[in-house]
Amino acid sequence: MDIFTLYIYQPFFNILVGLYWFVGQILPSPDMGIAVILFAVAVRIILLPIDLIGEQSDEEKLQIALKVKKVKKEFASDPVRQKEGIRQLMRQSPGAIFSEVFTITVQVLIILILYRIFTTGLEGADMHLLYKFMPSVRQPINLMFLGKYDLSHTNSALNLLQSVMICLSEIVHLYFEPVRPSRKDFLSLVIILPIVSFLIFMFLPAGKKVFIITSLAFGIALKIVRQILYLTYSFRHQTPENISQPALSTPAPSIGASTTTPPTA
Repeated sequence: MDIFTLYIYQPFFNILVGLYWFVGQILPSPDMGIAVILFAVAVRIILLPIDLIGEQSDEEKLQIALKVKKVKKEFASDPVRQKEGIRQLMRQSPGAIFSEVFTITVQVLIILILYRIFTTGLEGADMHLLYKFMPSVRQPINLMFLGKYDLSHTNSALNLLQSVMICLSEIVHLYFEPVRPSRKDFLSLVIILPIVSFLIFMFLPAGKKVFIITSLAFGIALKIVRQILYLTYSFRHQTPENISQPALSTPAPSIGASTTTPPTA
């Protein structure tokens, strides 16, 4: 057995099958789609500490917000230097770089794992990889999600929903960025990226799409909650002379604005 299968694929495979069994204990019949949703949430929760490493504390965010305002004022007549100065402020956290690299690595591994699980694994090829202590599940495993979507085959509706969620995720990300995105950035992330993703994933199993959709929804909710907490903190700690200073976030991106990656698991 190779290292990838033994130390990466097998544990995740067992977790997913275990969740499938758990769903069957709650619902009249097990549903692999619901198990995948729970699996995606579990993965995001496990990775949450890594995500938090890349996030500054509320106090750090407030200080950065004040520095951003200072840079904007100092280089008000030079948009290029203004944008570069703000980006340098955003790159001052080494934890953010580590978090980004680690997250991308995990996402690639998850893609490989889910592809194998829903192409051959759950159809019987990898059932021998279940640990001995795992509860027995009836085979063949039901790969129909809500009795409608076959997770082992591609599905256009879920693929479209995945692209919509990618679009919403990028909009939320850009909305809370301290630097307004350029027309090129906005079009590439909000328009082109979802379209390219639709074309790339249109032939992949629907089970992978359910995972990505859930992961993106989790990420959007987490981003909004973080921003609410930050705004609450900044409002409470602003001094009278800084009450009129803007928060770290900016208004929704405008296509015509001057000046700035895809999902997580």
